[in-house]
Amino acid sequence: MASTALIVTDMLNSYDHEDAEPLQDDVARIIDPLSKLIRRVTDPTGDQDVLLVYVNDNHGDFSANRDDMVAAALDGKRPDLVEPVVPSPDCAFLPKVRHSAFYGTSLEYLLQRSGVERVILTGQVTEQCVLYTALDAYVRHFEIQVPEDAVAGIDRELARAALRMMEKNMHADIVTAGSCLA
Repeated sequence: MASTALIVTDMLNSYDHEDAEPLQDDVARIIDPLSKLIRRVTDPTGDQDVLLVYVNDNHGDFSANRDDMVAAALDGKRPDLVEPVVPSPDCAFLPKVRHSAFYGTSLEYLLQRSGVERVILTGQVTEQCVLYTALDAYVRHFEIQVPEDAVAGIDRELARAALRMMEKNMHADIVTAGSCLA
């Protein structure tokens, strides 16, 4: 049983939507630290006992599964931002339909069943999906870590404000990707 879960939110993105340009610019900033963090968690020779969970918006396609979402993202405008973080077939993958990774998904059940006490929130969008997921994690009494170099936003100012809100209101530990599992 893992006491920590790394949650990767909405990184399978085709970037063909409103606000895609500023978002993809910020995702380019985080892709290296995030992919390194994922590799640390999945390294079979490492000593990390961390549950890796991908939660991704299905963009209204309720028939889409993991493979469909990966293919759509890789066929999108920025496959270079998707390829480094494509989920392996053996990690948990939950489709979502709204902002929070908890809303309408089995995430809470999965985390409780796995003995998780702390969640590390990564992905996009800091001022939307990551923020709402942090709030839902907080009200469910999970400890929260957010590596600021592994979350991307559309609006830098709002993203910074969201990180401050998570830190002050939800007692999130704002860290770097390199230090969050230390």
